[in-house]
Amino acid sequence: MLPEAIELQVVTPERHVLAENVQSVQLPGKEGELGVLPGHAPLLTELGVGVMSYRKDGAARFLAVVHGYAEVLPDRVIVLAEIAERGEEIDVARAQQAKDRAQAELGRTPSTEPEWDKAALALQRSLVRLQAAGHAGGGSNESQ
Repeated sequence: MLPEAIELQVVTPERHVLAENVQSVQLPGKEGELGVLPGHAPLLTELGVGVMSYRKDGAARFLAVVHGYAEVLPDRVIVLAEIAERGEEIDVARAQQAKDRAQAELGRTPSTEPEWDKAALALQRSLVRLQAAGHAGGGSNESQ
């Protein structure tokens, strides 16, 4: 018999971000999106940078996720992420400022320099944070 829900746990090195029973999970895998429903086959996957979503009580909720791993079991998904933020926790103005800084840095740094890779990741992270906040209706709290 298939489970009716998925226990979703999201953890970063700094905090336990989320612990909820959900109907489905959509993960930003390193090689593409991964959808998970109750009863999914067990797997371990590497995460990329992207928006993670899940459905609870028929409503979609969003998190910005930056690198890590996810363990998928038939009745549980555990996400161990370097960075994870709920969309409603994201300070949109701060994320926009980070995006602007990263774009300026990319514009003045040759792509052969190590700083360019750092700025590119900062831009990607800020864009994901803005996307997650936009899906969540925007946030205004300070968060990292």
